Amino acid sequence: MLPQRPVLSSALTRIYMVGAHATGKTTLARWVRDHYGVPMIAEVARGVLAEMEARLDTLRTDIELVNRYQREVFHRQIEAEQKVTGPFVSDRAFCNLAYAAHHSTILGEVFRDRRLADYMDWVRQGIVFFLRPHRELVVADGVRAGLEWEEVVRIDGMVKLLLEVFDVPYLPVQSLSMQERVRLVQRSLDLAGLSSPREVGGPCAAAKPADTQRN
Repeated sequence: MLPQRPVLSSALTRIYMVGAHATGKTTLARWVRDHYGVPMIAEVARGVLAEMEARLDTLRTDIELVNRYQREVFHRQIEAEQKVTGPFVSDRAFCNLAYAAHHSTILGEVFRDRRLADYMDWVRQGIVFFLRPHRELVVADGVRAGLEWEEVVRIDGMVKLLLEVFDVPYLPVQSLSMQERVRLVQRSLDLAGLSSPREVGGPCAAAKPADTQRN
């Protein structure tokens, strides 16, 4: 008899999609949510932007407003993750700090905050997929700032810098093909011991957990 696959620990069932905007993080996170039946933490930045009743053009010109926005997004991401008990997939993690480095003046403050080191330790224990950019995916959506290819590349580089500086192990997702992306993620999670409910005869995955986001 073949040995059974190990059960993934509650720490390692934290799955993160990180990278610049317009790299397909949300699409892949939704696939993980639906296939494995785990809660998804949706992008918190959109909710913060709506609460502040701010517009993108204002964020680009009001430094105090963008500082408050980036600070709140970082804190809100931590809060959203801490509210979930057990496994989850997160559409982003520390990614907003890459934007803070380019558009705000709070990065020094955040780096001195002990919560950043604690949070990066928390992320380091999860499974991190780093989605790399493709020109074909850069499409304006009316929410994200800097939907220019050069900006996407800059943010991608900053996310990679943060991964390396904090020694976060990651799996790069280079392919543009959704099929190949899914194969990579599925195989990685399979080797880590995470099984789809359909594979183990558990509850039907059709009952999708609601996205987790503080509004």
